[in-house]
Amino acid sequence: MSFSGNVKEELFDHIGNGRHCRLAELAALVIMTDRVNVADGIDTVAGRKIEKLSDILKLNPYDEDGRKALKIVKNKGIYSVDRILISKSCCKQAFIRGAFIAGGSVTNPEKGYHLEIVCDTKETAELMIDIIRDFDIDAKLTERKHFYVVYIKDGSMIVDLLNVMGAHASLMDMENVRILKEVRNRINRNVNCETANLNKTVNAAVKQIEDIKYIESKKGLKYLPDNLRRIAEIRMEEPELSLIDLGKMLDPPLGKSGVNHRLRKISEIAGELRRNN
Repeated sequence: MSFSGNVKEELFDHIGNGRHCRLAELAALVIMTDRVNVADGIDTVAGRKIEKLSDILKLNPYDEDGRKALKIVKNKGIYSVDRILISKSCCKQAFIRGAFIAGGSVTNPEKGYHLEIVCDTKETAELMIDIIRDFDIDAKLTERKHFYVVYIKDGSMIVDLLNVMGAHASLMDMENVRILKEVRNRINRNVNCETANLNKTVNAAVKQIEDIKYIESKKGLKYLPDNLRRIAEIRMEEPELSLIDLGKMLDPPLGKSGVNHRLRKISEIAGELRRNN
């Protein structure tokens, strides 16, 4: 089963504690499945959850009394819910849960971060965004063909929404994937950084040796002052050493900046010889 399917199955088993929360979730399911006036069963997680909540609440969501209990209202031919149904925070959570079961999906976190809830009307989508943003989650809206899609692309916010809906097991699965990806990315960044630094060190050493060999071929290393000649000899003998290790081989030892200064002077002397050649 897909990650999205696992989330929905987990939410199927989640039943709100209060009757008001159960009504809010059932109302979202009925509105989002566009089955306000249709009593035929649907063989999906949403259909099964509608049946389950209807049995618990002892109501028929498709008759007048059921719609009244669910605060389902009709305005200009569009069904929605009276906001009094979702005035409490727990009821908002339940409403989001029902909406996700009916019209939501979430990408496998191994592949990326994307959660969306597809709505039939702009009014329903805007209602979803308002409710989700009440939990400090920045949901956005886009239009796709004839539908309105509420979506979230931030991994941490998707985790927050899973928590809001009550999908705690799926939340932990996603967090584990996120942690592994972050560690993997950190290691890759460190490796890339170390590789770049190593390449920089190797390129600098190659240039230093070229300068030393040029001086040696034109004037001999005795042309250099004693302090520069010694560092030049060590660099020729130990081309792979870092500046720190080069400094340790001097007597007295010299720090990285001191070694770098002497090698830069050698480079300047080589450059001057080239210009005068």
